Amino acid sequence: MHQKFWGWLHGSMVGLQCLAVTVGLGAGLGAAAFRWLIETATHVFTGYDDYAAVAGAASAHLPGLGRWFLLVTPVIAGLLYGPLVYRFAREARGHGVPEVMYAVAERGGRIRPQVAVVKALASALCIGGGGSVGREGPIVQIGSALGSSLGQLVRLPESRLRLLVACGAAGGIAATFNTPIAGVFFALELILGDFAVESFAAVVLAAVAAAALSRAAFGDHPFLALPSFSISSAWEYVAYAVLGLLAAGVGVGWSRTLYFVEDLCDRLWRGPEWLRPAVGGLLLGGLLLVLPQMYGVGYPVLGRAVAGGYAIGFVLLLLVGKILATSLTIGIGGSGGVFAPSLFVGAMLGEAFGLVLRALDPALVPSPGAYALVGMGAVFAGAARTPITAVLIMFELTGEYRIILPLMLAIALAAGVSKLLSRDTIYTRKLLRRGIDLGAPDRALARIPVSAAAGPLPAPLAPQTGLPELTARFAADDRMALPVLDEVGHLLGVVPALEVERAVQDAAGEVTAADLAHVVPMLRGDESLEEALAELTRHGGAGLPVGAAGVPSAWLTHRDLLRAAAGIRPGG
Repeated sequence: MHQKFWGWLHGSMVGLQCLAVTVGLGAGLGAAAFRWLIETATHVFTGYDDYAAVAGAASAHLPGLGRWFLLVTPVIAGLLYGPLVYRFAREARGHGVPEVMYAVAERGGRIRPQVAVVKALASALCIGGGGSVGREGPIVQIGSALGSSLGQLVRLPESRLRLLVACGAAGGIAATFNTPIAGVFFALELILGDFAVESFAAVVLAAVAAAALSRAAFGDHPFLALPSFSISSAWEYVAYAVLGLLAAGVGVGWSRTLYFVEDLCDRLWRGPEWLRPAVGGLLLGGLLLVLPQMYGVGYPVLGRAVAGGYAIGFVLLLLVGKILATSLTIGIGGSGGVFAPSLFVGAMLGEAFGLVLRALDPALVPSPGAYALVGMGAVFAGAARTPITAVLIMFELTGEYRIILPLMLAIALAAGVSKLLSRDTIYTRKLLRRGIDLGAPDRALARIPVSAAAGPLPAPLAPQTGLPELTARFAADDRMALPVLDEVGHLLGVVPALEVERAVQDAAGEVTAADLAHVVPMLRGDESLEEALAELTRHGGAGLPVGAAGVPSAWLTHRDLLRAAAGIRPGG
């Protein structure tokens, strides 16, 4: 019974979905706990739950200092989270999403369990101490680490382990923003790069579970109060197109500035890494002293700007200030996301653009806040180049269907022009700087065709082969799967050894090879081993047939892939 349960959990769709729901609930709880940690840390450092709501006020703990306490809060926070990150999980430094992308693409979805705890504590201390970063990147890494830890605990194969990592990311976004649809597509578009039915179903369940838990804890309302949206003239579409073009430039410039400041900090710092956040915190504290609106995530400031609470000059100052403050926070070794800062920068760009248009023609632009909404999505699309996620998250945040057309127009232009301006994004650039190109066409397996690595086709099974013959065949053969062919040599499917083992345990005496066969794709001889690896992993990794027109002629396994990568010829 115990083995049967583990086999069901590992191999069945229902077992995967149960794990996905578990990860979603864990991500929802993690998001709630992380939000509480941020509020607690902010209250300890400032005396307020969110200092950005009272930016410039004196500390509630030490009112006699006025706003001068802002000079030392990042230093104290850095003294706490710097050694924590350096000692226990150095991958918790920075904004987190690139590390998750790398774990999925190159490490089979493996993330160390302690990353979730260290990332939560370090990011909460960083944000609570004045770090001008977001909470979404950390919760993506926290949720992904939870999913990876659960998958490793139950010893899932890599294909399903990667999927649980994506489930954790989707749950984190869904719970943080109260946007389950955007959470799904964030995970599929950015983390997993896979829209298969199995992936979609699992990620949806995780996002729904996380969002339901978040709504039970915090209510069913968006994270930000946004103005109503309307289109007063067809000419506004031209204005939104121009905003999309501007957003592409701002998004790419924001990404370049982030890494330029990080490089500058790397060149200037010569001390121990654990001390870097504290010493750099003096610079951040000086910036907060001048512009206290940059303290923490900054949602209250964003909301006030979108509601028209600032003049155009100050809006532009906030735009530049956020780029510098976030870049400095990450550069000195802080821990936090760049998702929320991207939305903040986009909102300031859109609000400034709307204010300029209203000054030119008040009748054309009744509400500059509408441009701020579109600017939020467009700058994020320009920086991260995830247009589907950008459209959906803004649609879910507003609940306004009328925003869709200008939003899609601006985001499409921003993402397209961004790709012309830069080959990397705000997420992939961090990996490229380490020599890791997730989309590189010239990786070793991409240069080798399947035909150069595949071995001979195993002796096939007949559809009517019974369980005793199947058991004897697998006992005498070291292969983990065998093909099933009909009378004319066409592939009917593949029987994994695991299915035969389960049938023996269940005493399924009447079962045949046709009953146990799994339908699998047939690889082409001219496709790359990199493409074949994805199919092998997706279908259990036991082996896949190679051929054409439904007739297999060769067989490919993971061992064949490794031999090809090592330069060993088949049969050599």
